[in-house]
Amino acid sequence: MSSRPIALVVLAALAAVAAPVLTAPTSPEAPPASQAAQAAAAVPAAPSLSPEAVIAALRKPENSTGNIADAVEAATGARGWMSSDMKPISAGKIVGRAWTAVMRPVLKSDTREYPNYLLQVLDEAPAGSVLVYVMQDGLEIAAMGNLMATTAKARGLEGTVIDGAVRDVTELRAIGHQVFSRRVSPATSVGRMVSVSKQTPVRCADVMVTPGDYIVGDADGVVVVPQGAAADQVVALLKDYDARESKMVPIIQREKSMLKALEIYGRY
Repeated sequence: MSSRPIALVVLAALAAVAAPVLTAPTSPEAPPASQAAQAAAAVPAAPSLSPEAVIAALRKPENSTGNIADAVEAATGARGWMSSDMKPISAGKIVGRAWTAVMRPVLKSDTREYPNYLLQVLDEAPAGSVLVYVMQDGLEIAAMGNLMATTAKARGLEGTVIDGAVRDVTELRAIGHQVFSRRVSPATSVGRMVSVSKQTPVRCADVMVTPGDYIVGDADGVVVVPQGAAADQVVALLKDYDARESKMVPIIQREKSMLKALEIYGRY
């Protein structure tokens, strides 16, 4: 056999090995189905209930702060109830959206001028709002007295929650503005505290509050319901809790046993 045909065969084989394997191009705009599903799941669901509907649901007598606290924890996996020393000054339930302000201690030698954010939100918050005042390192210092309570009542504010103290309690009860605070103290903030911020996320009595969150307070304490889709979930859970409790009460009265009621409806 001639060496020429052999050489041609060898060259053809080498060319076949070296030739690149062509594949169909993939579009960078089309991620795998699993990635698309994960991306869709990461997008938070839009709320379906209006703020007015959420407030109306939270205001129902059967929706106590106890049930609301349970629902918030079930919906978000996080605590929604404020410290147990957050107590009402007078009887009554409040439900409204948060307007926040923060104060901190100041040295007496500090002569700089600071804006008064507590009074600003007092004047700016719309009717039905709940003021949330945080006194940083000032648990014994009063953030509200009779004059501020008079203003809040005249403006139609729902109530005030103070991570700190309140004073003029007798007058506040006569005025009718509902206040929750961790302390009662005659000490004024004037000359002791200065404003830090307003309408920013704050940590109030061990719970984060974002402006616009729903604040619910009653004889048992104060609970924060996060705004948005979480509020929808809380309202749905409250309906389920109420339905179960309504059916359990007659069984308990008849059988004189909570265990038998739990056997039928379970514990939420």
